Amino acid sequence: MSQYFEIHPDTPQPRLVRRAVDIIRQGGLIVYPSGTTYALGCGMGEKAAIERIRSLRGLGDQHHFTLACRDLSDIGSYTRVDNTAFRLLKAHTPGPYTFVLRATAEVPRRLQHARRRTIGIRVPEHPVARALLAELGEPLTTSTLLLPDDTDPMTDPRDIRESIGRQVDAVIDAGPGGLEPSTVIDLSADSPVVLRHGAGDASVFEP
Repeated sequence: MSQYFEIHPDTPQPRLVRRAVDIIRQGGLIVYPSGTTYALGCGMGEKAAIERIRSLRGLGDQHHFTLACRDLSDIGSYTRVDNTAFRLLKAHTPGPYTFVLRATAEVPRRLQHARRRTIGIRVPEHPVARALLAELGEPLTTSTLLLPDDTDPMTDPRDIRESIGRQVDAVIDAGPGGLEPSTVIDLSADSPVVLRHGAGDASVFEP
């Protein structure tokens, strides 16, 4: 059974954050609050953990993985961002948006969209997610915790542990999660394209 950390949603306990990050650094897979839904997260270069995400969610190679980043300074290292895209990112991060951008060579190929060579980028606003990223010191590979037979993400961390506790290494309980995933905006083309309507207001990106 996975480890279970009850972390305060507004003032995360540093000791527990460090323990969760130690699991990530050891190649583990965690469940954590992303600011919208609960999500699966692992180290960016951890092939085995990434494959566990694929298996848990039933994902194919056309799935867009997301890198959860501390701030905009991370984004420039892993994606190609022009001035227009940067202005949009600056205006809407941190927040409930995932932005699809062209990946740089710093992003492992297994995380990129197989055909388009893009990657999702998100700067979460949840205090626990931000504490994890600050302690980790690099992006977290992440994917919404939505299991293949479910229509909605699980919101109760105790239910999550009961359901998949043997398939992940840690579950972070920071209170109830949301049902709506992030809004996904593709910035890899000439103009923004809304790929998924979610928790964020998509109208600001639509013509």
